[in-house]
Amino acid sequence: MDSIFSQLNVALRGPTGTPQSPTETITRLSDRLAQATQIGDRRSTVLTLKGLSRDWKAEVGERALPGLVDVLLNDAELDEEIGKAVLDTLYVLCNVNEEAESGRGQLHTHIPPQVNKELGFKHTDALLADERVTHKLFALLAHQSFYLRLGVLELLLILLHNRRQVVQGYFLKAPVGATSVIAVLEEQRDRLRDEALIMFQTLVHQSPDIQKVLAFEGAFERLFGIVRAEGGLEGGHVVHDALACVDALLRFNSSNQSYFRETMLPPMLPALLLFPPSLKVSEEVPQAFALQFWDTPQKPANASLIVGIIGMLVNSKGGSVEETRTFSRCLVELGLASNAPTFLKTQALRLLPPNLGIPLPSIVVTPYMPVPGTNDEEWDRLEPASALDALVELVLHGEYNGLFGERRAKDGMELRAAALGVIQNFVQRDEIREAIVRAMLPADGSNTPPPTTPLLHALTAPPHSPLDIAAVTSTHLSCLLFAHLLRYAPRTKTLARSIIPQPNFPNTQPGGEFFVPADGGAPPPPPPAPEEEEEEPESLLQTLSEHLSLAFLSKNRADTSDQEAREWDRLIVGYLTLLIQWLYDDPGSVRDFLQTGGLGMLVEPINQMADSDPVIPGLCALLLGICYEFNREPGEITRATIHPILTRLGIDTLIGRITHLRNDDRFKAIGPDTLVLPYPNQASALPGVPGGGSAAAAAAGDVKKETEAEIWFDWAFVDFWKSNYYTVVKGVAVDPNEAPPTASTCLLQISMRCESYIIPGQNAETEMLVASLREVIQKQSDEIQDLKRRLNEFTASAAAVDVSLPPFSLLSLLSPCTCIHSTFLS
Repeated sequence: MDSIFSQLNVALRGPTGTPQSPTETITRLSDRLAQATQIGDRRSTVLTLKGLSRDWKAEVGERALPGLVDVLLNDAELDEEIGKAVLDTLYVLCNVNEEAESGRGQLHTHIPPQVNKELGFKHTDALLADERVTHKLFALLAHQSFYLRLGVLELLLILLHNRRQVVQGYFLKAPVGATSVIAVLEEQRDRLRDEALIMFQTLVHQSPDIQKVLAFEGAFERLFGIVRAEGGLEGGHVVHDALACVDALLRFNSSNQSYFRETMLPPMLPALLLFPPSLKVSEEVPQAFALQFWDTPQKPANASLIVGIIGMLVNSKGGSVEETRTFSRCLVELGLASNAPTFLKTQALRLLPPNLGIPLPSIVVTPYMPVPGTNDEEWDRLEPASALDALVELVLHGEYNGLFGERRAKDGMELRAAALGVIQNFVQRDEIREAIVRAMLPADGSNTPPPTTPLLHALTAPPHSPLDIAAVTSTHLSCLLFAHLLRYAPRTKTLARSIIPQPNFPNTQPGGEFFVPADGGAPPPPPPAPEEEEEEPESLLQTLSEHLSLAFLSKNRADTSDQEAREWDRLIVGYLTLLIQWLYDDPGSVRDFLQTGGLGMLVEPINQMADSDPVIPGLCALLLGICYEFNREPGEITRATIHPILTRLGIDTLIGRITHLRNDDRFKAIGPDTLVLPYPNQASALPGVPGGGSAAAAAAGDVKKETEAEIWFDWAFVDFWKSNYYTVVKGVAVDPNEAPPTASTCLLQISMRCESYIIPGQNAETEMLVASLREVIQKQSDEIQDLKRRLNEFTASAAAVDVSLPPFSLLSLLSPCTCIHSTFLS
């Protein structure tokens, strides 16, 4: 070390003892580095340049970089000390992040951050101008020296950060690139292995070719070996980094996914979560999986990566039936019947595939409930139930039946929204919808009403003041859930009109009907027997109409606070969105709704001031327009009855109310995966919030509200509104006596609307597609008119000879146009 300082002193003072400027010193050192024939001289020169590079980065890079590259290529492999010195010097020259250098004890003080960044990129480009540098770095990874390999990994990480695509291109051409990277993953020394895992993630990022090369070199086996060696799920950040590498190799790479499935590794994924991979559908999940300790800070993060990989594989093509069933059940059990953190349950439910491979009703889960006051150390085992029942209860009542945690906590609302999405995917088929709704009807020929389902109970719960947040959320989500059963399902809507809900008595139990202790506890007391009444029982549609009217009246009371009015608004939105999707294109339901007096309560919200909340007036205007457009069956209130009301309100006003809804932030923010919105930052005064209205609640408001959230719409309704609002907007301006449009007219209007969204010259393929479809529509429309003409002629000729004709429908003739209609909508 003394000799190094002596050489540095000589370099700074010059041969005559006269002090030199840093530029002159660096120039002399650069010349010496280029001319030195002894490796010892080059070593001392590189060590001197390393010390100068911290404060004189630009000068060292400009004058000494070519010589440093030559040392790297020729001497680094032969001499460990010079190799480490040159790697450290190049690291300093190429680094653009001062914090990283300060962490290594290499902090330069007088270089501005922006200048330091520009110099780092400039030196990186100069260093990567020769592909031999990158090839040499990957070759040095196979060296036996600890410090040399560590320096290579650190420099590669800097180069990948600065110019990732260039380094990736050189890696694919490197003679020993893949083998050296795989070899360093087997390193037993923690520091090297940790750096290798970080560099690995950056190297394979967005490079399918490198992902394939490393996968076929055995990266999966090495990475899972690290996971096993570090203790599996209980391991620390090393396990997290290894699993992140596995995720990077598999995500968006179908080739690697297929190769991974051919190995013996896929069963390890559920096994790491303690879920038996060979568990049969009829067998119960072991308690070791359902009840685990999640106190380790890194364990939830590690589990999240495993769940993400399982979800990726189960939603991709190529998996076997057995693999899909195992992964799907693992996700179901984790989301519904475990004590995993709430965010992990949400992730598991969101990753369930639309087609589970095993029906939800056939999956039996055994939920657990934490015993109050035991700090989650004791759990009650509940009665087994189907996964579908557990999902419905989760949507309606929340995690653990809402007994723990904030009732509007963001994590809890996200979990309920995820469960709602699973049910939506499950009820896509019409026969499933009909079976669920039919279960709410009395059996054929029987006057005994069916037992009230949890969904129907929550849907028909009467609102009462003061509002309880849990009850509002339960009813609102039940509206969203029931709408999934009715949307675009005419036969299901017909069945739903026959539902006669039983009197809804308050549920004295804290949870729903599903959660019954399995330890022999007393069952909940039966509800009191309803008193005999002579009045005709109300249908579900009548009940919803009355509850909507009651909500409007309660909201408009003079003593209603702003916070409580917001909750009434949320409840009203739930009722309105359900009725809009129920009544659309269902004249029978429109007739029943109008006969219950639903028309009158829609007018007042539409008349509100233009600067008021646009959500409820917009929904009321849309529902009023639907009642007018689809009021096609005989009844007390006809289209001619409604038209004067529309005229008095103003057609332009109605259209403005409907279209203005899409400008509201609560509507615009909704996406396919975004239902839960942050709650406004204000202290709540509602009884449903613990401590609401007290000084303690106001003091804790700023902390609590950051984690609170709410739901207004779901994506299914937003998509429904965007697809159908135009039909309602056009319909409100039509004369009440005008006949409904024919199929051909509707199709031609649709084609004209499609053309109106095309900007000429910007999308030639779309223009050609619409033009060709328009021709097909016109051709088939002409064919329909010709068939009608021939039918009329045939009918007239048959009447002349007194021939009776059987009933005949044109629906079969309109089916080709229906196909074109579906094409346009898609």
